[in-house]
Amino acid sequence: QVQLVESGGGLVQAGGSLRLSCAASGRSFVASAMAWFRQAPGKEREFVGGISWNDGRTRTVYADSVKGRFTVSRDKDKYTMYLQMSSLKPEDTAVYYCASAYELRLGVRDYDYWGQGTQVTVSS
Repeated sequence: QVQLVESGGGLVQAGGSLRLSCAASGRSFVASAMAWFRQAPGKEREFVGGISWNDGRTRTVYADSVKGRFTVSRDKDKYTMYLQMSSLKPEDTAVYYCASAYELRLGVRDYDYWGQGTQVTVSS
């Protein structure tokens, strides 16, 4: 059983920063890609950014809306992925989820395991 646990959400003013963490555990955790998604009230869950580590190469991909402001990284020894968010905007307010899979893709249905989510609220 794979478990993903997010942490680090909270309330921040516009222009501020937050760092989210996603800790993975479980004997069957053999993913080679992890990603962050977010879901705002009344909207569909959307891809934010992700990281893959295939064949010794690390690759990151970002949604256009967060490119240059958010950074995805991971600590392979701790089985933890991070999302560093800077220059936050009110429209970044959402529940942020982490997910894992074998390939880094952009669709919600491409991911096998999900965390419970953490709330990020950006005030104007």
